[in-house]
Amino acid sequence: MAASRYRRFLRLCEEWPVEDSKWQRDLGSVLRQRVAQAFREGENTPISDPEACDQMYESLVRIHSNYYKNKYPRLKDTTFTGVTQEDCRMILATDILKQMEDMKKGTWKRLREKFSAKKPEEDSK
Repeated sequence: MAASRYRRFLRLCEEWPVEDSKWQRDLGSVLRQRVAQAFREGENTPISDPEACDQMYESLVRIHSNYYKNKYPRLKDTTFTGVTQEDCRMILATDILKQMEDMKKGTWKRLREKFSAKKPEEDSK
């Protein structure tokens, strides 16, 4: 029975898309990591709580298939702020978040980091 559960989770991982713009913060990559941790022995992994495992799988399938998005359709594709889904996706991209983090740094801190940074040769000594 554990083998069939393992295969179902693997199939779900294959179907789940990975967003490259959200490096190491994407639900698809986290799902793959968790499945690898939970099923370390592959099909031979003993499952302590099969009901919880099945419930987790069904919940993930509902998320993946947009069950609630289809069940409760929205009238508009924007939030209360007027931001569209594509705008949110762009804002949450990893490289944009890094740029915003750099912008938050003050001038003094940026200068200090720039001039106090060691050269790679000095680190190896």
